[in-house]
Amino acid sequence: MKKNTIAYTLDKVRKEKPLVHNITNVVVTNFTANGLLALGASPIMAYAKEEVADMARVAGALVLNIGTLDETVVESMIIAGKAANEQGVPVILDPVGAGATPYRTDTARKLLKEIRISVLRGNAAEVANVIGEKWEIKGVDAGEKNRDSIELAQSAAQQLGLVAVVTGVDDVVSDGEETYVVRNGHALLTSVTGTGCLLSSVIGAFSAVEKKLVMASVAAVASYCVAAEMAAERVGKEGPGSFQIEFFNTLSQVSAEEIDELVVVKEVPSAGK
Repeated sequence: MKKNTIAYTLDKVRKEKPLVHNITNVVVTNFTANGLLALGASPIMAYAKEEVADMARVAGALVLNIGTLDETVVESMIIAGKAANEQGVPVILDPVGAGATPYRTDTARKLLKEIRISVLRGNAAEVANVIGEKWEIKGVDAGEKNRDSIELAQSAAQQLGLVAVVTGVDDVVSDGEETYVVRNGHALLTSVTGTGCLLSSVIGAFSAVEKKLVMASVAAVASYCVAAEMAAERVGKEGPGSFQIEFFNTLSQVSAEEIDELVVVKEVPSAGK
């Protein structure tokens, strides 16, 4: 993937300002909305089963995040997901904490069964547990690495028929045919609650303007991680509080030229090639 393709897709998000419908968790709602606004997208958080279908139909993308679950939320997610499928609206699933409890794992699998998911974005433990593989998870964080993330992303993409985004020190994006590793980002992302959840919504924004979803996902991850690197450099040793603010600033200001200069993306052979 060419670097200018990533920058072009970011510019397209900013120009089109896609509406991203989020059914997300209570911990990250404000952070997600502000992050999408900083990026240039238009966030909406609608949860009531009476309106989610209508909202999903007019959105550019639907993002489902299982961070804080209950039966009512799950019902709304299914209604919204089916409406999005009817309209051809891409659906992004963030299986927060899958593997931590049977309820979370079963819910993620239920959503995958009842809705046509376009992109699955999670850490290695979450993605592994969704496809029935054992991987240690601590709360909602991945435990010790026990499988190659590239192989995991490829396997998930092929089994589920979607784009799999496995995030970690390096981020892997695969649709089962094309696989990319993004080697940008910064450790401070792990010190602020909601950065992974926001990334899933950013992928939604990019998916709303780019039909090739593997390309949209790589562009989203790369842009996001370059912004994180720049923000971390600007705040120096000030810590996660300052980083959070500067990260929003950088999401709104990062230029195509800066992305072209800083992004590190490598295409790797997919399984079977």
